[in-house]
Amino acid sequence: MNSDKILKRVLFFSSLVIVLIAAAMVFSLFEGSLPSISKFGWRFLISDQWDPTQGSENYGALLFIVGTILTSVLALVIAIPLAFCTSLFVAEYFRGTKLASIVGTLVDLLAGIPSIIYGLWGFYILCPLVVEAGLSPQGFGVFTSALILAIMIVPYATSLSNTTIAMVPNDLKEAAYALGATRLEVIRTVILPNARSGMTASYILAFGRAIGETLAVTMLIGNENAIPHGLFSTGNTMASVIANQFGEASGLQLSALIELALLLFVITTIINAIGKYIIKKIG
Repeated sequence: MNSDKILKRVLFFSSLVIVLIAAAMVFSLFEGSLPSISKFGWRFLISDQWDPTQGSENYGALLFIVGTILTSVLALVIAIPLAFCTSLFVAEYFRGTKLASIVGTLVDLLAGIPSIIYGLWGFYILCPLVVEAGLSPQGFGVFTSALILAIMIVPYATSLSNTTIAMVPNDLKEAAYALGATRLEVIRTVILPNARSGMTASYILAFGRAIGETLAVTMLIGNENAIPHGLFSTGNTMASVIANQFGEASGLQLSALIELALLLFVITTIINAIGKYIIKKIG
């Protein structure tokens, strides 16, 4: 057997292992969710009750879905201006300079910091600041979680945006400059129209990252099983309630938590698929 055939088989089986692992995860989540699906059906998605009391157990995902969407959307709203400005700084205005290299490296480093460090920093720095500002009596809540999430997803939104902006042909930019366009006009009329799809995809992928974040959000959101009634109130997300209750859960409660995990898996997969579809379309 020649080396090409051996390499081809190694690559095939390596890829097959990845597919099998993903399939096993979906199967195990679905199998574990069956008692909850059988008991609550579609009501699980629209119920805001989460009562683990023996004899009157009642579980619904709505309050956690609302908490997850609220924190993730707010984090994205905060992160997009930061990521947009950083991308233009690194990939256009100061492209090729030492300063851009330092900023780009620091942004990449943010992506590698463990989420527990973000959580601790938010706990000891952000929470007291929120209290001092009079926004929340205890500092925990949706707003604090969204702030730390925004910092965590900026590197994901910035990295792909940098690549997309750098891919805009120089010929187009030089032609615009030759016609007397200013730097701002080149960005507005040449760079953004050509990089728009890639930058949108980067924000969608960052949104998917925010939805699945667990540890930092668990430390800052307050972990109250109720639908948040404002940006500064406490709540819970799908990931944080799983992290908080999975170790002590059993029976129907355990099955409901697994169904939440299955739902989170599906939502994250759909968001990532949309982002990759946009990337493929512009590729």
